[in-house]
Amino acid sequence: MHHVAALVHAPQSTFELACAAEVFGIERRELPTRYSFGVCTENPGPVATRAGYDMLVTDSLDALDRAATVIVPGWLPTDEPPSPAVVRALRRAHERRARVVSICSGAFALAHAGLLDGRSATTHWALADEFAARFPAVRLDPDVLYVDHGDVATSAGAGAAIDLCLHLVRADQGAEYAAHVSRNMVMPPHREGGQLQYAAPPHPSQVDGSLAPLVAWATARLDEPLAVEDLAAHAGCSARTLARRFTEQLGTSPGRWLLAQRVIAARELLESSELPVDTVARRVGLSSATNLRRRFLDALGTTPGAYRRAFRAEPR
Repeated sequence: MHHVAALVHAPQSTFELACAAEVFGIERRELPTRYSFGVCTENPGPVATRAGYDMLVTDSLDALDRAATVIVPGWLPTDEPPSPAVVRALRRAHERRARVVSICSGAFALAHAGLLDGRSATTHWALADEFAARFPAVRLDPDVLYVDHGDVATSAGAGAAIDLCLHLVRADQGAEYAAHVSRNMVMPPHREGGQLQYAAPPHPSQVDGSLAPLVAWATARLDEPLAVEDLAAHAGCSARTLARRFTEQLGTSPGRWLLAQRVIAARELLESSELPVDTVARRVGLSSATNLRRRFLDALGTTPGAYRRAFRAEPR
């Protein structure tokens, strides 16, 4: 059982905490339970939230010493550094090889603890200038959704927290398990960390409804020779309009999104089946083993065969 502990701090963002709790703390009947989830704080008792109510947290910082993953789901106000006790607890967790993760402004706490020095990291785009000025030793990338170094990971604001948490589940348990969690949460397909943040909300007139029905339709037909023009025709708009919607809502182009879904589907088949690589390639619409290998190398830096062998190991 992989134990995840969230370290909360007043005034706590309820949404950012809920992102971690929903991914790691919910039992799902169709999946084996591989995570336990708890919440702790420096001084146990009522913790004020940004939603106007207090939550009762009974575990202290000692809970971090028992966690395989430590999550800081925001740290406000950002100009308030964590106490020496919190800094010691975060460093202690990192030193014993626990994975330490921040969501949104939680990157400030990790930076104060020195866990991001000399490394790339991200945070909410609105906090980027403040973060960069305060922590010049950190290589801030304000545009991406999340950055994962394996032992330390940071995410941008709000919804990017779910992207990072699902990415961590995928790294721990494999693509098939993560896909079940995502579908159970009624979440759109996984977004890679390098996609752009939503630096500002799009103008309402530029968004004509949700892309969810279209991406569900396309995801169910990855074995077909779909092209961007097919997606646009199904959505009832021009390819140019579709490209704008994808950029606004998913932070990527329709073509790149479609390719990413084919690679994700291939990962699931490689993990869960004995199908030959050429068959996997055809089932996800990549036509041949040669094309699948090329796409895998571009996206993941490895081959389908090496990926399959790696995920034969027991989940960590």
